[in-house]
Amino acid sequence: MKRERIYLSPPNMGGYEQTYINEAFESNWVAPLGPNVDEFEKELCNYVNSNAGLALSSGTSAIHLALKLLEIGKGDIVFCSSLTFVASANPILYLGAKPVFIDSEPYSWNMSPVALEKALNKANSMNNLPKAIIVVNLYGQSAEMNSIVPLCQKYNVPIIEDAAESLGATYNGKASGTFGEYGVYSFNGNKIITTSGGGMLISNNVESIEKARFWSTQSREKVLHYEHIEVGYNYRLSNILAGIGRGQLKVLDEYINAKREVFNRYHVALSNIPGFNFMPELKESRSTRWLTTLTINKKMAGISSLELINELSKYNIESRPVWKPLHLQPLFSDCEYFKHMENMSVSDQLYLDGICLPSGSDLSVEDQDFVINTIVNILAVSKI
Repeated sequence: MKRERIYLSPPNMGGYEQTYINEAFESNWVAPLGPNVDEFEKELCNYVNSNAGLALSSGTSAIHLALKLLEIGKGDIVFCSSLTFVASANPILYLGAKPVFIDSEPYSWNMSPVALEKALNKANSMNNLPKAIIVVNLYGQSAEMNSIVPLCQKYNVPIIEDAAESLGATYNGKASGTFGEYGVYSFNGNKIITTSGGGMLISNNVESIEKARFWSTQSREKVLHYEHIEVGYNYRLSNILAGIGRGQLKVLDEYINAKREVFNRYHVALSNIPGFNFMPELKESRSTRWLTTLTINKKMAGISSLELINELSKYNIESRPVWKPLHLQPLFSDCEYFKHMENMSVSDQLYLDGICLPSGSDLSVEDQDFVINTIVNILAVSKI
C-alpha cells in the first residue's frame, strides 16, 4: 500500500479559525473588509511591534504598494535579493522600473552586505543610486541587517523588507520585517501561518499605510457617488480570510517552536553525513526554520540534491530545490547582478546544491523518521 504523501509545508489549522469565520457569517460580514480585517491588522502589528498594517490579497500586492509609496516609476533602479521567488521582483516590473540583483552570503543565505556595498558604490559613482532596496529574508531567517541598514542609510536608500517567509523570526530581538521603511508578510497556503492567500504591508509611517489603504480599495474618494482621481487596485483581504489569519496568529509561536523542533531532528540525524550542510542560523538571530534547508556536496555525499529530490518523490515525499536565483531567470536576463565574491556566486551554488525537506508544523515524528530513514537508505544504495 502506497504511503500517504508527505508534503513540504502544508497548511495547519490550529483550532481557533472557525470561531472567527463563524462570526463573519453570523454578522454577514462575508464581503471584503470587516471587523476581522481590522483586528487582524492590529493583532499582527502588536505581534511585530509596528505602528500600522494593511491586510492585502497577497504579499506581492504589498511589495507593489510599498514600491508605489516610494514613488518608484519607469526607469528607476531597484536593488533586490537574487535568491528568492519571482514575486519579490515582479512588482518592480509592474511599475516600469529596472531590477538589479544582489547575491547572497553563506552565513544566512540572505542578501550579501559585501555585494550590496559593491553595487551601491558603483551606482553612486555613476550618479544612479537605486530608489529602493528589497531585502528578502529566506526560509524563516533574517538577513544581516546590522550591516545592511547602515549601508542603505549611508546612501539614503529606503529598505523594503520582504519577510514573506520569516514572520516570527527575530534579529537582535527585533521582528523580521520591521527594519526597513516597509515590511511585507505573506499568508499563502504554505507559509508558517496562512489565510489561504493573503499578505500584509506594515510600517511605522501611519500616513503612508493609509495612502496604501486608499489605493488598495480602488482609490475611491470619500464621496457618496463613485469618484476616482487616481489609479486604484482591488488588493484588500476579505473578512473571512482575515478570520482565518486571526486564528492562525494565536498559534504562531507554537508553530515556530514546532518548525524548530523539526529542524533539530533533521540536524541531529543527518548533519554528520559527509557533504550535508544545513542552512546556518546567525548568532544574533532566531530563525523560524519555516523550511528545513541544506546543501549537498555530491562528491562527498555520493548523490546530488536534485537526484535526492527525485528519489524521495518515489516514496511520496515532497522536497524541492532552493530558489533559482532571479538573475538566472530568462525574465531578468538583461539585469545586472553583483556577486558576493569575484570568482563565485553564492546564490548560484545554493541553488545547485540546495534542497528543502518536509517541514510542516504538524509533521509527525513518525513521518519525519520515515523521511530521515528514506534519505539514509537512498544514500546507502547510491554508494553501492
